[in-house]
Amino acid sequence: MGKPLTVGIIGCGAIIAQYLTTFRRLDGIRLVAVADLDPARAQAVADGYDGVRAISVDELLAADDVELVLNLTIPAAHAEIALKAIAAGKSVYGEKPLAATTGEARQVLDAAREAGVAVGCAPDTVLGTGIQTARKAIDDGLIGAPISATATMATPGHERWHPNPDFYYQPGGGPLLDMGPYYVTALVTLLGPVVSVVGAASHTRNQRTIGSGPRQGEKVAVNIDSHVTGVLVHASGALSTLFMSFDAVKTKSPNIEVHGERGSLVVPDPNHFDGDVKVFALGAEDWETLPASAGYIESGRGYGIADLAATPPDKEPRAGGALAYHVLEVMESILESARKGAAVAIQSTVDRPEAVALTLLAGQADALQPH
Repeated sequence: MGKPLTVGIIGCGAIIAQYLTTFRRLDGIRLVAVADLDPARAQAVADGYDGVRAISVDELLAADDVELVLNLTIPAAHAEIALKAIAAGKSVYGEKPLAATTGEARQVLDAAREAGVAVGCAPDTVLGTGIQTARKAIDDGLIGAPISATATMATPGHERWHPNPDFYYQPGGGPLLDMGPYYVTALVTLLGPVVSVVGAASHTRNQRTIGSGPRQGEKVAVNIDSHVTGVLVHASGALSTLFMSFDAVKTKSPNIEVHGERGSLVVPDPNHFDGDVKVFALGAEDWETLPASAGYIESGRGYGIADLAATPPDKEPRAGGALAYHVLEVMESILESARKGAAVAIQSTVDRPEAVALTLLAGQADALQPH
């Protein structure tokens, strides 16, 4: 890919603002075009970003100066847009999930392989100093051989603040598919790929009431399980317990906790790029906060694209399609296990992504020596 990598964005909803902030900070990425089904939204982005033009989706896919398409459409459209971009000879980076189903995701990966283009996918939060410092602690043996992990996300439901929460409670939504990508991606980054899962799921009510915006007070039907638990068996033998709920009110549990033979590790929120990593070593008297020792410093959404741009063509990006596919299969399989009442084997595997040294990307990317 050229330097800087030229990017076109399809989908100009709320999340685009975070990517625009990142792109303004990194000389290795140059945004050239945006498109949206609502031309006014695309034009508003172009008006606020020098050198960017608002064009139609078809025009963006055909544009010679777009090397990579950033796909910020709704999950149901992820595969369709990705396949069109790949057919046009462009690499693709998408918001999570990679596609609505593993079947669609497999089509995307197969098409990209045949076309010789790269596929990346959020979340890239795992590339920040939070998860990467935790990973380095594990790799350096601070807690000994990992035995288990817990991952906990509890909220009484997004309808309390989201003005249009309908899709959270329809097939393809729910706490696992909405927030699970952050947690499962972090668990695979920390402990390696998953070989089998056991799941259970439930829901507390059939309707939710919108709590804000012009539809406040309107009822939304619940057609998914709103509380999901699962046990992930990693290839290493470690066991991760997942708790994802739109029903629970609050929790004091860490977002992620990893236990080893010689210590326990508290890992920060995988929906963020940084945060404190704490270790309690066997025989210690209290938790110790570790200094940031790995990961992209002061990173944000879009760092996965910068990482992809710097990845040789013959290597898989850290926030790559293979990892996103494996994570999607794990989540689908947890829900399948919950329906069947039996363990489900994971068919895919993935190499644990390469660790990120403590690195500052700014301008021409100044690298810091790892601690």
